[in-house]
Amino acid sequence: MGARKELEQTISARSKYVFVFLELFAAEGGIQSYNQNLLRAYRSLLDTAAQSLLVRPSAEIFVLRDGPDCDNPLDSSSSLTFHYFQSKDPMVGRIGLTVALLRCMLWQRPQRVFCGHVNLATMVFALCKPLGIPYTVLTHGKEVWDPMPNLTLKAIKQARTIWTVSRYTRDRASIVNGINPSQFQFLPGAVDGDAFTPGPKSQALVEKYNLAGSKVLMTVARLWSGDIYKGVDVTIRALPKVAQVFREVKYLVIGRGDDRPRLEKLAQDLGVGDRVIFAGFVPTEELVDHYRLADAYIMPSQEGFGIVYLEAMACGVPVLAGDGDGSADPLQDGRLGWQVPHRNPEAVAAACIQILKGGDIRCDGEWLRQEAIGAFGKGALTKRLAELLDPDESS
Repeated sequence: MGARKELEQTISARSKYVFVFLELFAAEGGIQSYNQNLLRAYRSLLDTAAQSLLVRPSAEIFVLRDGPDCDNPLDSSSSLTFHYFQSKDPMVGRIGLTVALLRCMLWQRPQRVFCGHVNLATMVFALCKPLGIPYTVLTHGKEVWDPMPNLTLKAIKQARTIWTVSRYTRDRASIVNGINPSQFQFLPGAVDGDAFTPGPKSQALVEKYNLAGSKVLMTVARLWSGDIYKGVDVTIRALPKVAQVFREVKYLVIGRGDDRPRLEKLAQDLGVGDRVIFAGFVPTEELVDHYRLADAYIMPSQEGFGIVYLEAMACGVPVLAGDGDGSADPLQDGRLGWQVPHRNPEAVAAACIQILKGGDIRCDGEWLRQEAIGAFGKGALTKRLAELLDPDESS
């Protein structure tokens, strides 16, 4: 059977899929980026199917925390219809979302509902179950790593399938919450290889951050006190040992949050305050030029997946991650990067020194980019999404 016929069976023009998210565009983060890439891949499938269908297929997108004035690069698509429920009163927004979603289900009887976060699972379950509408819950990382409330867990276990980003998230959620591992299906993160590319260092940014002649380590992460697992403090603690070998080393930290004062003080206390540059928030469209400044991307973290590693590799930058989390998937169990104990400054320092010395295939930017995009590019995501959508739903 040809690819176009398969897509026609997978995506019916007579009925719709419905996606429900907490937020997509109002805040930056890995989950938001993942969900945007998911919708782009789904739109690509819709556009392909539309070439041979008389009625253009579409999907309804419900977003709890975004408003109609948000910067939505997908809103011009005629195949995706967005509904926003941002409100000063969170309860008002949730009630509005629930009513609108129920109306959609009653009138359109969608093929399936995709629940973009476990915090929406009980609502989706309560609406879908009486109407016999199947639903899928999307899971990412720490939101399912610990024991969940009974109602949330019941809603997840009643889902047709659970999509997740990595083996680690599947395994930890299964063990901690008693979920059958066979209920999970993998839909990993993806990187836009057209947006994230290798290139020369921006001289304007080199001057802005005073990086001329420096070996640059870099991290892109939220600097929130609740997210110390990102490992920025560990990398700062590793810096003095790295500086013993590479006196010109500097550490560029991109991100914002309430933990920045603590991190700045830590750098000062360790005598590396002049080596750590806090760049603050950088818009997505400017990230590629910042990745190109880096000689190594360092984030000894505990990630559900870690799209930032893919972004760095797509720019030809070698990467370091933790050794006990979902980053094993984008790093292909260490084949594409260094994995170290995530709270161990000595291990981080040793790996940083290895990376900066070079000579390892994992430092070959051209090879690294090719491998990362081949496994986790936009095309790979679209292909995987087409595989996951059940052809029987449109029969």
